[in-house]
Amino acid sequence: DGSFTGAQIIDIALSRASSSLFRLSLPDSLKASALTRLRTPDADSDAFRSALYPADKASDVLRDYITAVADELKENPLVVSILDGSTLRLLLKDEDDFAMLAESLFTELDDEDEGKISKSEIRNALVQMGAEMGVPPFSEFPKLNDLLRKHGADGEEKLGQAQFAQLLQSVMQDLEEELSKENVVVIRNIQVVNGSKLRKLLANEQELKTVVEKVFRERVDGRDGLRSTEIIRSYLEKNAKELGLPLVQAEVAAVLLYDAVFDDIVTKEKDGTELDKEELGKLVKDILQKFAEQLEANPVQQDLSYIEEE
Repeated sequence: DGSFTGAQIIDIALSRASSSLFRLSLPDSLKASALTRLRTPDADSDAFRSALYPADKASDVLRDYITAVADELKENPLVVSILDGSTLRLLLKDEDDFAMLAESLFTELDDEDEGKISKSEIRNALVQMGAEMGVPPFSEFPKLNDLLRKHGADGEEKLGQAQFAQLLQSVMQDLEEELSKENVVVIRNIQVVNGSKLRKLLANEQELKTVVEKVFRERVDGRDGLRSTEIIRSYLEKNAKELGLPLVQAEVAAVLLYDAVFDDIVTKEKDGTELDKEELGKLVKDILQKFAEQLEANPVQQDLSYIEEE
């Protein structure tokens, strides 16, 4: 009858978005965030998904949702890896690198410290290597199961470290060959902090004022002996996730970024004069602007699994 449900509109939008992204399925978190950007009433509820829209209205909603997906990707870019066997090839080419990798994996998998592990642990070794080392998830590349069966790597026979390394090498060689013929594209579990959230905060006077108030309260609440910059840094580090800053606990690059920004800050406190609230507000804004500029020029990548644990 020319009408579409909200769910159908979303399916069409996601299909179009996916076709522009190597046919990748967008993460659920991104889809949910894009949905909340819609101005349609109850956009984030079941009511929207079940509602019927005439063709002309459905077209508008479709356009708005695709725009919302694009905006979300601009603020939270996806990190994508094309696994073509090249990373595995490099690991296999360097004997020392491969030996270190095999030893590290064997030690990690030898929970009982027996000096032997089951053949089937090769599967876990590949999972641990992951996309970072050129190994696709089993769910994205079912041929991995065939390779393991081919090499008898699904049994419980015990292997010493040398035998494990030999079997791992054989599996990796075959996997490298398969990936060179059939590339696999995967979305990495990585967040890119590029300053977009900070820029939105800086553009919102009320939100910025709230941040300044909280920093001011921290100073009032007895942080004796600490300079304003130290109090601000402490606050930013504790609230990094909410503010759109990288977590210092997650990446060395984040620590270096904080150091660079605060080393560049000069305040009137050098002569022992405490900043008043207005001066403190200006200082907070200046610091956040510097972070936004630095992150736009040099985004920081963070492991999402670590962030989700925080």
